Amino acid sequence: MYEERPSRLAGAVVWHRTPEDPARRPVLPDGCMDLLFSEGRLLVAGPDTRAYVPGGPPRAWSGVRFFPGTAPALLGVPAHELRDARVELADLWPAARVRRLRDRVEAAPGPATALEDIALGLAGGSPAPDPLLRRLVACLEEGRTVAATADELGLGARQLHRRCRTAFGYGPKTLARVLRLRRALALARSGVPYAETAARAGYADQPHLARDVREFAGTTLGELLGGQGREQLDGVPVGVEDDGVPLPPEGVPRLQLAVVAGAHQVLVPGVDLGGRPVPEGE
Repeated sequence: MYEERPSRLAGAVVWHRTPEDPARRPVLPDGCMDLLFSEGRLLVAGPDTRAYVPGGPPRAWSGVRFFPGTAPALLGVPAHELRDARVELADLWPAARVRRLRDRVEAAPGPATALEDIALGLAGGSPAPDPLLRRLVACLEEGRTVAATADELGLGARQLHRRCRTAFGYGPKTLARVLRLRRALALARSGVPYAETAARAGYADQPHLARDVREFAGTTLGELLGGQGREQLDGVPVGVEDDGVPLPPEGVPRLQLAVVAGAHQVLVPGVDLGGRPVPEGE
């Protein structure tokens, strides 16, 4: 079973997945990172540029999915260094500190809430999140072009690209595509016809949407939606099943106590939108 709730940390999501959930759902890119815990291990899930399919036997996972662009400042690691990776927190922080945190999580009544408390502590000891990053996400989620977004933020192309790689793990073009796919999946899941979904989400046409689904999810839109579940749909992957939030992986959550650059996953019923991926650059 998968459960999630809004965190006390602004924009974050707290989630938990039990080993009774046998599904192997792909975690799609979502611009987020997760802090994860499972079987005595703390991990970080970095930002994904392709679907992540958890492996290994079913196990319990707990995590905190951070708002896009906020995790690197809290963890002290640029997002691009964790791109498409799940790493032990001990590889990023001193082992003694990680052991103390692990013992704290294991002693808590609920590991998910303990992780949330850790995240709140990190936020309390760090500078306030850069408001420019939230404005960046808001502009791209509205469907604005990268050029228009750069103008809105008063940044040059190189500055914007550098800030995006540090905060999100990839450049603004890739971030825009990830957010566009999230919009499309949310529309399709709500029952909007696929051709209309493509147009409203900002794609040139339905085949264009199909290519992005194939590139980011490694499958077709129909197959994605066929395994429906909050986790797969929007992306929460480090595992979060959501309406726009990533979901946690089974074998290794997107960020075992990890920071996961989200992966919203959405499944859309009954249409094979397969096609050859056409990279659009970062």
